[in-house]
Amino acid sequence: MKEDRYYSRSYSRQQKTINVVIQIVLLVLGIMWILPLMWIILTSFRAEPGSYTSYFWPKGFTLDNYMRLLFEDQQFKFSQWFLNTFIVAVVSCIGSTFIVLAVSYALSRLRFKMRKPMMNVALILGMFPGFMSMVAIYYILKGLGLTENPLVCLTLVYISGSGLTYYIAKGFFDTIPVSLREAARLEGASEATIFTKIIIPLSKPMIVYTIINAFLNPWMDFVMARIMIKSKDSADWTVAIGLYNLLQKTLIGDYFSIFCAGGVMIAIPISILFVVMQKFYVEGVTGGAVKG
Repeated sequence: MKEDRYYSRSYSRQQKTINVVIQIVLLVLGIMWILPLMWIILTSFRAEPGSYTSYFWPKGFTLDNYMRLLFEDQQFKFSQWFLNTFIVAVVSCIGSTFIVLAVSYALSRLRFKMRKPMMNVALILGMFPGFMSMVAIYYILKGLGLTENPLVCLTLVYISGSGLTYYIAKGFFDTIPVSLREAARLEGASEATIFTKIIIPLSKPMIVYTIINAFLNPWMDFVMARIMIKSKDSADWTVAIGLYNLLQKTLIGDYFSIFCAGGVMIAIPISILFVVMQKFYVEGVTGGAVKG
């Protein structure tokens, strides 16, 4: 008995030590993760000009960086960049969400010829880096005469390529009992009715996940936007292109604090989207179970 108690106390001490070490490591990693974000936020309110300072905490705070970004500095038209990016992101989000869910449901529940070869081809294509196809996509769109409106091209590219990201949604649909679909089929329901009236209400967590990803990709994308947008008119740019141009050697000294203010501004819609969707995500997890 004494030996058992000794080993129990020894194990408890070891477990406490391990927990403390894990918490310390997580704390260090958390600080490393949050410091760059804090630095960007502080720099956006910094009154001192320049792209580099030897101190972390600004000597003075001001809102002029945000005022110049939104209202005064018409050379860069941040409001127009923001609007362009928002329109592309919203339209792409709606189209991509529908395509991903529809493709995932079809591959999960329907059985047709070439189903598995199509899934294998999509899996293989997904292994290649996306930038390898960007030049080819640009010249295809140029050949079709669609590059005159780069924002429309970006939207088409984001929506068209979304079907390849069906893996996670398909895995979720695979967990929904097949008996629900079979019962609906016996009642005379069509596949469209089953998908919209039965599958979708049970798939809130996956829908939220798909919406967030479908919005973030165009909202944060730089490479594809850089390839598609060749216009010299800053009114045609997206946020990523516009903020990148603020980092030119001739501008970075005067506009770096404004660049950080722009970084804070583009994080606001993402944060709002996550907070709003997180509520529905929790509701979907707790209320999306099959009820008999």
